[in-house]
Amino acid sequence: MYTGRQLIREIDLIPSQSARSLPVSEEQHGQRLIRVLHVYKTCWSEGYGGIEQAIRQLCLATRRKGKVRNYVFTLSRNGTPHVSRNHQAAIIRFPLMFEVASTGVSWQAMFSFRRIASEMDIIHYHFPWPFADLLHLLNGVNKPTVLTYHSDIIRQRRWLPFYKPFLKRFLGCIDRIIATSPNYFNTSQTLNNFCDKTSVIPFGLDESSYSKVNKERLDFWRKRIGSGFFLFIGVLRYYKGLHKLLDACSGSDIRVVIGGTGPMEESLQSRFSGSALENVHLLGSLSEEDKVALIYHCRSLVLPSHLRSEAFGFSLLEAAMFGKPMISSEIGTGTSYINIHNQTGIVVPPNDTSALRKAMVYLSKKPEIAEKMGLQARKRYQELFTAPKMASSYLDVYHTVLNERVNNK
Repeated sequence: MYTGRQLIREIDLIPSQSARSLPVSEEQHGQRLIRVLHVYKTCWSEGYGGIEQAIRQLCLATRRKGKVRNYVFTLSRNGTPHVSRNHQAAIIRFPLMFEVASTGVSWQAMFSFRRIASEMDIIHYHFPWPFADLLHLLNGVNKPTVLTYHSDIIRQRRWLPFYKPFLKRFLGCIDRIIATSPNYFNTSQTLNNFCDKTSVIPFGLDESSYSKVNKERLDFWRKRIGSGFFLFIGVLRYYKGLHKLLDACSGSDIRVVIGGTGPMEESLQSRFSGSALENVHLLGSLSEEDKVALIYHCRSLVLPSHLRSEAFGFSLLEAAMFGKPMISSEIGTGTSYINIHNQTGIVVPPNDTSALRKAMVYLSKKPEIAEKMGLQARKRYQELFTAPKMASSYLDVYHTVLNERVNNK
């Protein structure tokens, strides 16, 4: 069996999939790179949700600062352990064995975690993934730790009475906890129990990581769908409020485009059977280039999520980056930190079909106001949500936990 050092050395020698990657050398301008192990159940190469995108953007942004070497410890449905490298991180995958309450489990990951973690400078957990709690507690990890708190546990709340003792112990072990918005921090009972070691760092996006759309793709979508529509982009999940979006545009001339796949796709398709929803386009999976083209053509992005499972709203952040107004629901999370009512878009009560329809009608009839809101959304993105700003904040946290560990020895 490999030692942790041998395993990491082999990982670092794997050729990167991108010519833009950092050299394998452990030194960058005479300074040793900080080794950070990100721990989450899925990776951006296999999952398309907001957490996967957040980890990708964080790895890319800190890597471009030239001070961090990122590794991602994750599970895969592939069936065999394997490692790959790209210009963002080295990705260490272990086979998913089974799932309990949406929590992936892998015995191979459990047995390998200690030796991989032993070669890292910082372990960066991404919550929630209860299996990561076990990885940490059962392996007796003794490394500086950071945890990004992406969301409370919402759908599996019936398990909370059994899970809370482990959760309390796990979060109690973490050196620094990061909330992704002041809104979420202020409304999360769990985070308020650890406010003394919790700080807020919003996610940021790197514009250069997005596809440049050529005229041919822009023309394709303009001819197929036109412009001035309302766009939903994301994984089709139970908390996205898409049933209310369909209700809001039913029987009207409001044009809506829905891009993405997910667990709710079949039920959405069934709504189209025998209904008058000619004004709605359900497109399925989209390439990055097509997603950007649709954002370019839309009047506004709409995210009608009605539950706190929508902890941040990456599609809102993408819309703001491209200078588009937004429509979202007030659910006490980061969505209302990105989208400021009557400034960058419109915020409506959750599950309110009438308010959602009125917001879309208003922006349809007031294109000049929609354009102004889009410009203000772009300005807010530049002030708060850029990748370099996020990276600098996380690097400050990394250096803090490293220095604290040295000083406490």
